[in-house]
Amino acid sequence: MARSLTILGATGSIGRSTVDVILAHQGELRVEAVVGGSNAEALANVARKLGARFAALADERAGAALRDALSGSGIASGAGDSAVLEAAAREADVVLAAISGTAGLRPTHAALKAGRRIALANKESLVCAGAAFMADARRLGVEIMPVDSEHNALDQALAAGRNGDVEKAIITASGGPFRTWTRERITAASAEQASAHPVWSMGSKINIDSATLMNKGLELIEAHHLFGLEAERLDVIVHPEAIVHGLVQWKDGAVTAGLALPDMKVPIANALRHHERLPMDLPRLDLAAIGRLSFEKPDETRFPCLSLAKAALEAGGAMPTILNAANEIAVAAYMAGHIGFYDISKYVERVCSSFAGGSVAAPATVSDALVIDGEAREAARRLISA
Repeated sequence: MARSLTILGATGSIGRSTVDVILAHQGELRVEAVVGGSNAEALANVARKLGARFAALADERAGAALRDALSGSGIASGAGDSAVLEAAAREADVVLAAISGTAGLRPTHAALKAGRRIALANKESLVCAGAAFMADARRLGVEIMPVDSEHNALDQALAAGRNGDVEKAIITASGGPFRTWTRERITAASAEQASAHPVWSMGSKINIDSATLMNKGLELIEAHHLFGLEAERLDVIVHPEAIVHGLVQWKDGAVTAGLALPDMKVPIANALRHHERLPMDLPRLDLAAIGRLSFEKPDETRFPCLSLAKAALEAGGAMPTILNAANEIAVAAYMAGHIGFYDISKYVERVCSSFAGGSVAAPATVSDALVIDGEAREAARRLISA
């Protein structure tokens, strides 16, 4: 029987790769609903192509355009927050959560509360509200399946043993576009240069996070919640070839690793049919042709955002929520040309420090997390505008 699926973030990079996976397995995957941001034409094209039953845009102003674009298709549509939440809660076997940033938290949580299995590509759900989110998942018996290539690789590698036998779980980083640049050269880097990821094709904000290595820090926080591993049992290693995505080092010295060519369709397919592998018509990994896999420690002097994220994870409480909010505001300011590359880490650190004295407790609910997120964003805006 075909598994029904809702895609939150259907027009983004993860969404587009998911569409390719579905079209290759139309007899096994059926689409219930698709959600996009503001591009009515793009979402309508996806909805028609997949035969979705419902389409929703986050931008309420684009609702009429979406209705027009879907005219005659029989596909129902809506726009605005209520329509997005309706799509997330519709009856489906799996909800792929791929809305970027904190904007994806409420829809992803709505799907979880409705009891839907979550294929999670929105790391902010766990960075901002990890304890509350995972507590709700356990209470409702909802399975969370990681889509990020690193966490998906760890999820598979961890199946080789018991959690208590894990000495270290390691996620890999390509190193981003500035891996070999000097600090002086990075200082003058433009947002366009920072967005030029050497391996993956992602959204601009995620590309910037990859350039600062904040993305890896956020992934450590996400791994902590996904797998129940303490900060001291999590680490990052730079691996430019992006073939090894995650490694688990066991207490006996053995290492289990997840390898694949850098194509998001591989972890997406694995998450959509968890523990039931779909045949994929993709190039196969040829290690002899690749010839060499290299690894190096991340340079946290040139990439201080990674240190800030590690510190937030160790501090616990609401610090990961604050870190993420400040980073989103700082990255937006950098992309707009208002601040420099290293100002991102400077302002994130200042915002985190401004809250640290208050020892803000971890948000008990997703609503609490969004309140703290809003306060941290406002603090970041004030600092940057000053």
